[in-house]
Amino acid sequence: MFDYRNNLKRILMKTDGDDKSLKNSLVAIKTIINMVDENPDSSKDNSNKVKSKKIAQQNHANKEVRNLILQLANLIENPGDKNAKNASLSALHKLTFEPGVGKNYGNALGKLDQAIQKSTPTSEAVNKKIFEDAMKPKEKIKRDYRKGRRYTVIRLVSGADLINDNGDTVYTVKESQVHPLNLKTGDIVEALEDKTNPNYEAEILRVVGFRKMRKRDYDEVEEFKYGVVQGDTGSFAITRNIRGEKLKIRGKSVVIPVDSSYYQGENIHIEDGSIVDLAWYSGDVRLKKNPADAVQIRWIYQTEQPRRVQNTKKKKEKTNSEEGLTKLDMDLHYQRVGIAIGDNQNEAMLESIVTRYNGIPIPIDAFEGKKKVMEKQIKDLDIVILVTAFAAHDSTWNIREFSSKYGAKFAVSSSKGYQSFERALYRAENGLPAYEGNQTIEYKVQS
Repeated sequence: MFDYRNNLKRILMKTDGDDKSLKNSLVAIKTIINMVDENPDSSKDNSNKVKSKKIAQQNHANKEVRNLILQLANLIENPGDKNAKNASLSALHKLTFEPGVGKNYGNALGKLDQAIQKSTPTSEAVNKKIFEDAMKPKEKIKRDYRKGRRYTVIRLVSGADLINDNGDTVYTVKESQVHPLNLKTGDIVEALEDKTNPNYEAEILRVVGFRKMRKRDYDEVEEFKYGVVQGDTGSFAITRNIRGEKLKIRGKSVVIPVDSSYYQGENIHIEDGSIVDLAWYSGDVRLKKNPADAVQIRWIYQTEQPRRVQNTKKKKEKTNSEEGLTKLDMDLHYQRVGIAIGDNQNEAMLESIVTRYNGIPIPIDAFEGKKKVMEKQIKDLDIVILVTAFAAHDSTWNIREFSSKYGAKFAVSSSKGYQSFERALYRAENGLPAYEGNQTIEYKVQS
């Protein structure tokens, strides 16, 4: 720092008391003071500020580059995803505002921008999205139970009446509500009026109790569950159920003809092999002369029916021969595979498929009603395949529940066909969706 003390002493010693001398001394002192202000330390402070600003700008630029890289990585993992594309473009545009970036890398960033916008979903990305959506738990319907009123169920041949405490019918609900809840006469339910839904007058919220009713207060209904439709178009009939039990009314075996044209619809149709529930009023006078007039089809199970093979020996031999079948890329490594189908003639064929892929087939009685017995059958298995076309509806929930409880891989085959079962086995082994549905799933084949 400049030492100004001696100069000030000299000026003061030579200063006289007149005005001119004092003015000259004042000018000299101001000059010295200005020299002191222009010291090198102040220039150092300014340079430090410039350096700090540059470092802050560099850190901000690095942050934007890091953000762009992360967003691009997300876009690569999810090609064509709308949110990933928007996030990447936003990060890219923010980076162009950094000093010098646009000038030095403008052309390269422009090409990157176009590449991001052209990103489209791949088949792998679509399958991944389908799988993730399938695995997401379904949101439960929100219902306001406080507004529901209590009614007693009177089961009809199709649907049910909801009566109040005075015995008056308040609502009649369709089978689409009754069947999933497995309602029976005497169940006490809470229901809410639903004027917006054209299919029924009320929405059943939940079952809250049961009361035994006098038989004189309602018409008894009998049912025949899981009846199998057999025959050709125009001559369908029902004589047995999937257990092989005969259809009997008042102790006599009967044949119920089915007019398939009456039940054809967008989502409902009847063909050879369809599974249905039948019902009739026990006191119907028509049961004596013509039971078919009194019996109604209450419910049609939506199952994928296997196509019938024409009566040609060559085609049958080709179907049953493993040599002519393509083999999927799968090895079960002697895992225990439970086949939930019950006592069925196709059981041997399904067991051969499991054996073909080095698995150990173990049959599960899908008609076993006792939960403890069902649990005992499933607890030590590695894989469980449920064949819905021949499984009792009440047992399917137990099979799913115990498969999940004991960590068994689970999948559903909608029919007893070879390919349907084989694909279900492949999905279970590879952690793919349990149901095939309408989604596209890639089944890799051994080369």
